[in-house]
Amino acid sequence: MANAVLKIPSIISSRAVKYSKSSFNSSLIHGYGLRHICNCSSAASVSQRQLQIRSPQLVALEYADLTIPHIVCEELGALRVRQHVNPLSASLSIPVEVPNWEDVFEDPKLPLVVDIGSGSGRFLMWLAKKNPGSKNYMGLEIRKKLVTRAEKWVKELALSNIHFLFANASISFKQLISTYPGPLMLVSILCPDPHFKKRHHKRRVLQKPLVDAIVDGLMPGGQVFIQSDVLEVAIDMRRYLDAESDTLVHVDNIDSSLVCDDAGWLKSNPMGIRTEREIHAEFEGAKIYRRMYQKLS
Repeated sequence: MANAVLKIPSIISSRAVKYSKSSFNSSLIHGYGLRHICNCSSAASVSQRQLQIRSPQLVALEYADLTIPHIVCEELGALRVRQHVNPLSASLSIPVEVPNWEDVFEDPKLPLVVDIGSGSGRFLMWLAKKNPGSKNYMGLEIRKKLVTRAEKWVKELALSNIHFLFANASISFKQLISTYPGPLMLVSILCPDPHFKKRHHKRRVLQKPLVDAIVDGLMPGGQVFIQSDVLEVAIDMRRYLDAESDTLVHVDNIDSSLVCDDAGWLKSNPMGIRTEREIHAEFEGAKIYRRMYQKLS
């Protein structure tokens, strides 16, 4: 991020577990030089001090602009949540109540960005903070504790253009978007639960009914951004969206500055900020598979 704060958060300590990855370079720390990371005068000083860093610290660095704590309230504590949730369970089959949009957004007619599976919400909060008065942001998350914490963070940051909902997007997306007063400009699905077992593939978030709801709801020129660090999942999502070629076109056919590799995956994240999962995966040396589609006018 070109405009990110370069001051290292206090949680990064030279006593951390040794960072031995051979890929310790500017691509991992997303544009931060070695000198910025350790506040040293030379690379030799890094070797002497044996600077060590872990992916949670890189997340904190990337999101330093938000200045929000990891633990925010007594009732949530350290916020331990289930890693994977079955979206087909009976408790998640009931559509969420549509909010009064004037209650949740200062200007409910602004273009809307929806992140499906918003996790901690920091990705969306960063965007909302960077774009006040021009866009609204809504995160749909299937793990209630994460939504509760995200809403507390939103209050701490005093953001009036973002809202989080505890909702199963497969069940509630269409109804939510059909009632929103403004246009839907972008939908993102970023590193969703992979549900590796073949019998669990039906639990994956992007299925034909949700694709139809997204395509129908998008404004002309609206976009869909998908990514995963699991190639099988990325291919699965890509297959659904490529099938909508009468309505959706990949952005590299529109904007030549968005460069793809030989397999058609975007080489970098076009959103200006990496997700937490993305940071962790790249730290471990994984590749991120990305596609962005645009609705034809």
